[in-house]
Amino acid sequence: MTQVDVIIIGAGAAGLMCAAQAGYRGRQVTVLDMGKKPGRKILISGGGRCNFTNTNASPANYLCHNPHFVKSCLSRYSQQDFIELVERHGLQYHHKTLGQLFCDNSAQDIVDILLTECDWAGVNIELRSEVLSVNANDGGYLVQTTQESYQCQSLVVASGGLTMPKLGATPIGYKIADQFGLKVFPTTAALVPFTLHQHDKERFAALAGISIPCSISSENGTSFKENLLFTHRGISGPAVLQISSFWQAGQAVSINLLPELELKAQLQQWRETQGQKSLKNCLASVLPKRFVEILCDSNVIPEANVNQLSHSQIDELHATLHAWQIKPNGTEGYRTAEVTLGGVDTDELSSKTFEAKKAPGLYFIGEVTDVTGWLGGYNFQYCWSSGFAAGQFV
Repeated sequence: MTQVDVIIIGAGAAGLMCAAQAGYRGRQVTVLDMGKKPGRKILISGGGRCNFTNTNASPANYLCHNPHFVKSCLSRYSQQDFIELVERHGLQYHHKTLGQLFCDNSAQDIVDILLTECDWAGVNIELRSEVLSVNANDGGYLVQTTQESYQCQSLVVASGGLTMPKLGATPIGYKIADQFGLKVFPTTAALVPFTLHQHDKERFAALAGISIPCSISSENGTSFKENLLFTHRGISGPAVLQISSFWQAGQAVSINLLPELELKAQLQQWRETQGQKSLKNCLASVLPKRFVEILCDSNVIPEANVNQLSHSQIDELHATLHAWQIKPNGTEGYRTAEVTLGGVDTDELSSKTFEAKKAPGLYFIGEVTDVTGWLGGYNFQYCWSSGFAAGQFV
């Protein structure tokens, strides 16, 4: 049996951050991961460029049953702290318009920075090491893996959620929480594309690859202004991924297809300047032509010249295009989701240390907890912040 101070389950964003912090405090740390290489989810994120944080990150950008929980860790280790860390390592990165920060070269650069920090802190990382069982004892925790038995004082669960099972996602974190009597909220795929009912899927099949700037709203009133993308299976794009975290089965979403335009005023202008032109051709100047044609084919848009429209038709068009209703069939699920909604109830944890109140020496950080960020680097920032916070105490 190997004796160490700290065992961390999961060599992802939160686990590696926590490991380095604990190692710098002189703690003997071993990270266990069943994968062939560390940071697998980091490597494929952001199209391989890793959207590693967001300059706008604040508690308002997170879903959690206890919305106050993230305040402590985000204030103690902010996006600026992580930016300073990567700048010390010479990372080349760039900003996008909504505050997202991406690597110029490759997501591997972020993994390399974390591994360098772990190396400097004397952290031991054991890959291809699956955890079989965890038990509490007088010395702390006994962890049995496929390779070895470990005795540790502090055990950190940074095993992530259920997203992207091909990368080895498992429910082990939830099982450990359950084993020690911690409440776990039901989980579901989030930041995920929608699938459509068969009739809508067939209707919009020809639009796959077409993108439309829009404002999208859920039934609870949350809305996001980003791009919508038609796919072979349904709808995706940043707007859809964002709203998916707030959507529930059976609900419709409302899409403003012309967020920068007031359609009634535009129609009036067209009547005055090009009244003999067909409505279809006029709308094709502000929306993708193929999309307009499909709306015409399904009688959503009347076949008429602009100057032939009645007041009621104008009102109806305005209402339809500014609040287009579509009811998804479901989502693409964990296979393509970016994060998992739900998880270990944060009321079971200290917001300062991330230690379980019912199980001294047991910590839960990162995606395994009931904290889900918006799309745009917010989830990584929570991993850095929660990993840093726990690393000061384990």
